[in-house]
Amino acid sequence: MMSRPGDSELQDLYRELLLDYSSSASHKGLIKGAELHSHGINPVCGDEIELTLNTKAGAIDRLRYEGHGCVISQASCAMMAESLEGLSVEKARSLASAFKEMMLSKASLESLPAELEIVRALEGVRRFPMRVKCATLAWNTLLQMLAGPKGHAAEFQEVEG
Repeated sequence: MMSRPGDSELQDLYRELLLDYSSSASHKGLIKGAELHSHGINPVCGDEIELTLNTKAGAIDRLRYEGHGCVISQASCAMMAESLEGLSVEKARSLASAFKEMMLSKASLESLPAELEIVRALEGVRRFPMRVKCATLAWNTLLQMLAGPKGHAAEFQEVEG
């Protein structure tokens, strides 16, 4: 694959952006008495995410996380929280599915909704199938949480394959 002029600079910018998001504290921490709680694990690499969420009038009022793992999993989780907080639960589900589709199918970045502009920084991860699991862990954990009944604590574990 031939690289285009500017690809190197864009990769450097994305790398820096991922590092910034992975160390960001803006959505870190857990919500005491959260309406929804979910725990996700990627057993292949040991990444682990715990999500807590409160809704208000059908929208995500607060989305917080704690966890440990690689820069990709932590940055993806921070990007997810920033992108989805304040949106309706249905819109959040739709966007999480769109993100997963982009990561798993090599769909064009132009197909991403505008609300997910920031996750374009994760595009390069698609070239490494084992790292895609790192990028999608938080999104899968969120979808699992939103699929359960209100107040339900969901447990999600990525599987190989």
